[in-house]
Amino acid sequence: MKKSLKRRLKRFFRFLYGWGVIQWILALIYYVLIWFVYFTSKKQITGYQILKKYRDKPAIFVFWHGRTMMLSPVIALARVRGYAIADARKDGRAIAKMEKLFGLKTIYGSSSGGGVSVLKKGVSVLNAGGNCLALSPDGPNGPSMRFHDGALYFAKMTGAPIIPVCYSSSRPWFQNRWDRYLLTKPFSIIAGTVGEPIFIDRKTKIEDFEKIRKNLEDIMIKQAYDLDKRFTDFRVEQDLTPENFKDKAVIL
Repeated sequence: MKKSLKRRLKRFFRFLYGWGVIQWILALIYYVLIWFVYFTSKKQITGYQILKKYRDKPAIFVFWHGRTMMLSPVIALARVRGYAIADARKDGRAIAKMEKLFGLKTIYGSSSGGGVSVLKKGVSVLNAGGNCLALSPDGPNGPSMRFHDGALYFAKMTGAPIIPVCYSSSRPWFQNRWDRYLLTKPFSIIAGTVGEPIFIDRKTKIEDFEKIRKNLEDIMIKQAYDLDKRFTDFRVEQDLTPENFKDKAVIL
């Protein structure tokens, strides 16, 4: 009986979550909470000058799906102009509304599975100049910390650099889900890294993508692990997906 009630409540809240007005209310709540955490925390951002250099130039900022929370205010305060690629499903639309409050417009789709439409829109934004793209190369369905090659196509077709960014914190809460989403508690130390720009020559052949993809993946994994080990022994796993997460029975 309890399980049946729980399922009904879950379906009811999922139904409510599909309403635009509910998504806006939640987006505003998230927005306020994130700023509260940010302003009560001490910030240590390495490479911030790179962020400022490319804030109004074509660039592709990449970050793991589980590391978005505290990047939003950093990007907002750096006055970065641009678009975020977001999942078109309910969760993605709610997050997109929150990112709009932080100053980022939205392209709905996926850097790995969004198809030709997302690629065209992203290329158009970058070629127009003055805007960046922000995307998670392992989202929205994983595998975790695996770099899909969507960002490589954007870089090759536009000449815009790929810039890997990441953060960790001294008071982390890694959620029990496939991407180990990192929630930062108030009064933390927020440590972030903005990596060096990586350019892909327009003449690069598709068969050479794997070497570049693996190099970027290694850089981003090192960013995350180096930042995390300053504060915690917890190590985020690779290759988790929403489907196989429960099967692995990972215990925090």
